[in-house]
Amino acid sequence: METINNKSGKFAKWIRTSITARMAMVGFLILILLIPLSFIKSLINERMHRQKEVVQEINQKWGKEVLLYGPILKIPYKTYHKKSILNQQTKELQTEMIEEINYGYFFPESLNINSTINPEEKKRGIYKTAVYKSQINITGDFNIPDFSELDIKEEDILWNKAKLIIETSNLKGVNSLVEMKLNNNSYSFTSKYENKNRRSNYLDLHKLESKFLQKEDLPLKNNVSFSLEMNINGSKQIRFIPVGKETNVQIKSDWKTANFLGEYLPHNSNKITNDGFNAKWKVLDINRPFSQQSFSGIPNLKEYAFGVNFMIPVDEYQKSERSTKYGFLVIVLTFLVFFLIQTMSKISIHPFQYLMIGIALTMFYTLLISISEHSSFLKAYIIAGISVVALISLYSKSILKGIKFPVFIALSLIALYSFIFIIIQLENYALLVGSTGLFVILASVMYASRKIDWQNE
Repeated sequence: METINNKSGKFAKWIRTSITARMAMVGFLILILLIPLSFIKSLINERMHRQKEVVQEINQKWGKEVLLYGPILKIPYKTYHKKSILNQQTKELQTEMIEEINYGYFFPESLNINSTINPEEKKRGIYKTAVYKSQINITGDFNIPDFSELDIKEEDILWNKAKLIIETSNLKGVNSLVEMKLNNNSYSFTSKYENKNRRSNYLDLHKLESKFLQKEDLPLKNNVSFSLEMNINGSKQIRFIPVGKETNVQIKSDWKTANFLGEYLPHNSNKITNDGFNAKWKVLDINRPFSQQSFSGIPNLKEYAFGVNFMIPVDEYQKSERSTKYGFLVIVLTFLVFFLIQTMSKISIHPFQYLMIGIALTMFYTLLISISEHSSFLKAYIIAGISVVALISLYSKSILKGIKFPVFIALSLIALYSFIFIIIQLENYALLVGSTGLFVILASVMYASRKIDWQNE
């Protein structure tokens, strides 16, 4: 019995004094603290998803992103094909000529788009998004339609049934009558219902058609000029498809956090100014892989669109998410500091005290997320950092029975959080700075632990 008690006492003493046992205990607590860290990451993802839902709802009610396609000249024509029909009386096959109506779609010879964008912020609760009002002036001309590739006779072209077509992704945002002038006549557009298989996150184009064009407004012998003004409310971005043989687009706005997107970029070097931007594009027919006419329906050319994306620089959640990725590193390095202090000073630190310190470290991220939703990320980071550093420093003062070690711990945490903040802000040099910092930390730990007797069990 006495032998068993002696063994139990030796084991308990080994647990209290052994460096190996202490390391195992600290490692186990680090693994336990990964659980709240994973919950915090889930919380960030949930808040990011909620932000996207609210922004999408605001954009849906105000007006979605604008994609403009056109104008397009739609001209019907007749085609004929033979069809064999069985005569029920003579039981002989007879050939009949069947007439069909098809359509040719012709793009403008020149297309000039001048758009002025007046953006503003819309808020709902703590979330906000960029919406805008746009004034779009479109001018250009149509060339004589070319039916030569189909060998269509002149009398089979139904000029009196010709129409104009414009397609847009945002009917809800149109807040003025859409009328196009051809020569001295005006033609109003009406929407045309099309039964489409709608998919979420899929950009549909809705068709606007004019009434039949008068013969004097058709490009039968000479080019015909057109002009159009549109006022559209939209959100997030505005884009155009370069359907002109020569397409010139100018978009100007006082919005300062916009970026250019799409298949083509602006050609002017002074596009970004202190007052916003004034971007200009010029796209020739040789720059795009489609012709000026189509006889198999309106082609899907959305992939060739270009324009402007209006951004609100709200990246608090992205930065919070990046900071949580370093949560494991913060816990490991902080526990390492306490472990080295405990080992070198022979001060006893209970596993419960390690656990309290670890929970305080995870609280940094919940404070960061909650405060950054109502303030800037920098302010949130400073407030959360000061709170956690102060809490752990005061707590360690009661554990370590002095002022020297708590001050060292406070300085170490300040340096660690500052180091992580710098990495979060960097993009191109984050890996370089992070690797260098970790190398310095490793060298410091190796230097500080060089005189520890690791065999003292």
